[in-house]
Amino acid sequence: MTGLNVFDRTTELTYQWVNEVAKELGLDDKHKAFQGLRATLHVLRDRLTIGEAANLGAELPILLSGFYYESWKPERTPSPARSKAEFLNLLREHLHSYSPKSEPDLDIEQLARAVFRVMTNHIPAGEMEDITGILSAEVKELFPEAVRT
Repeated sequence: MTGLNVFDRTTELTYQWVNEVAKELGLDDKHKAFQGLRATLHVLRDRLTIGEAANLGAELPILLSGFYYESWKPERTPSPARSKAEFLNLLREHLHSYSPKSEPDLDIEQLARAVFRVMTNHIPAGEMEDITGILSAEVKELFPEAVRT
């Protein structure tokens, strides 16, 4: 522990998210779970309006929000990509960019669904409804049913 509560708490919360994603995917590899979480948050962020992306960032643990905002270009959002296939292809590309020498052996759709389930467990329902309200029906289908309505 660092002796600074804010650092210890955000590290603990970030580990909790990563561990939950790993559990959802049946992974022992926490690095792979983290990269999947990071990539999914980036692709989602770029589909949201600037305001909604900022609102989502405010709901994340501080450490995770730092990764969330990494390389963000707000002037390029929201991205015009609207289909589920485009979302999943972008997610695959993001994962590959983090580890260019290795092909991710994750099922990309399963990854997105796992991250969205974890998000639903930690982010207030109203915020999740705001997020899904911006997305196309195809992308929204990747989220748990409880937040799609």
